[in-house]
Amino acid sequence: MQIGVPREPHASQSLVAATPDTVGKLIKLGYELVVEQGAGDRASFPDHLYEEAGAAIVNTDEVWDSDIVFALDTPPTEYLDKMRQGATLIARMAPGRNSDTLQALAQRGITGLAMDMVPRISRAQSMDVLSSMANIAGYRAVVEAAAQFGRLFTGQVTAAGKMPPATVYVIGAGVAGLAAIGTANSMGAVVNATDVRDETAEQVESMGAQFVAIPAPAQESSDGYAKEMTADQAAAAAKLYAEQASISDVVITTANIPGRKSPILLDAEAVANMKPGSVVVDMAAANGGNCELTVPGEVITTENGVKIIGYTDLAGRLPAQASQLYGQNLVNFFKLTTPEKDGILHLDLDDVVVRQMTVTLNNDVLFPPPPVQVSAAPAAKKPVANVAPAEPEPEKSWFAKNWWMLVVGVLFASLIISAPPGMTSHFIVFALAVVVGFYVITSVTHSLHTPLMSVTNAISGIIVVGALLQVPADSIAVKVLTFFAIVVASINVFGGFTVTHRMLKMFQRS
Repeated sequence: MQIGVPREPHASQSLVAATPDTVGKLIKLGYELVVEQGAGDRASFPDHLYEEAGAAIVNTDEVWDSDIVFALDTPPTEYLDKMRQGATLIARMAPGRNSDTLQALAQRGITGLAMDMVPRISRAQSMDVLSSMANIAGYRAVVEAAAQFGRLFTGQVTAAGKMPPATVYVIGAGVAGLAAIGTANSMGAVVNATDVRDETAEQVESMGAQFVAIPAPAQESSDGYAKEMTADQAAAAAKLYAEQASISDVVITTANIPGRKSPILLDAEAVANMKPGSVVVDMAAANGGNCELTVPGEVITTENGVKIIGYTDLAGRLPAQASQLYGQNLVNFFKLTTPEKDGILHLDLDDVVVRQMTVTLNNDVLFPPPPVQVSAAPAAKKPVANVAPAEPEPEKSWFAKNWWMLVVGVLFASLIISAPPGMTSHFIVFALAVVVGFYVITSVTHSLHTPLMSVTNAISGIIVVGALLQVPADSIAVKVLTFFAIVVASINVFGGFTVTHRMLKMFQRS
């Protein structure tokens, strides 16, 4: 089947649905790729890179006439008219808010796969476009905030005086929120975060931020997103948001409810109480905004000097990496739906991932799909039955627990007594080496034991050399022990370097 990658018809869209890297991966799955001329220019992927990856550069009509068409967002109607009946369109469609789009696809007999409908289950994470774009957007939100803030994020002590770090408050600890937390923390800011789901507290703290809990947290829904709060919960949350915003330098809001307008988290009064020069980054601006004063697509300054960033294209401001992640999400989906690598798209509607993404099939609208029960909440602990404590066993004596040490000591003493007089100094060196080696090795953190031992085992080469010198000995016993020492020490030497090579390979780019 032929996959077409068009130049995005929306002038504001800087991403491309496939990169030269992902084109090559799709070709390995058996597909034929055609790319519209200039499709990747906005993301810094010129045409010759696609040609080198194995794609053909074609005009607009040819690319839209493909069996499968990739897009970032649902294209205008005039582009749908260029598609053949029975073709497949894969894009972000927001089907819950765009029923007209689904009808337009069904009327033309086009199968629609919505990349923003990937269910939140473990095996679908590699296809989750929303998470990929949210990760990029969370990083970019902090970058935009730093540019508008006009001061350092990190604290410094200089000869001229001390500068405190900036305080960043993140509302929402989803993928975008956690990305923003990690970025702000890496830039040296003091980060606080809030989420209506208490189970995210551990994730927030693992990213280096302090979790600020809402007095009345909301319950999580069955689809992995937070439910809409009750009036009492919303009032308690709004009070907390306003208090934290008034003492913060930067506030980043990330709250979105799928299929609905974004909730207002910061009203005009809360913004009015913020410090002059502080910044609000509204990551939900494209869906109505979390701040009452947000103007989608613009940066405004309030009367009290607060800057509100309402960019709707945060991920699009890093087009190369965002395009690569989006394209890789598509590749992962096609690995699922092309198990034979024969270049044929197999849509198995019994697969929960495929069923959730399929919003139209030929002339039928299949949205909404059956619900998928998922939850990010930790599983409840199983009750522990009351069991009577067993009677403690009588404690063993020191000799009973350490008898092997006495045996080793007796054998070692016998070896020293029976050895030639000149060997005494060697036994002393051996004993000291054992003691020193024990304390050196145990002082090294456990995570470094494998590479440490894999290198130090090369010392076994000394044993090999010594054993080779004893090969001409007259005693058969010496020859046998020499052979055994050479074999064991050689395994140690070559095995040590093999382990080291494999560990280093883990850190190399594929």
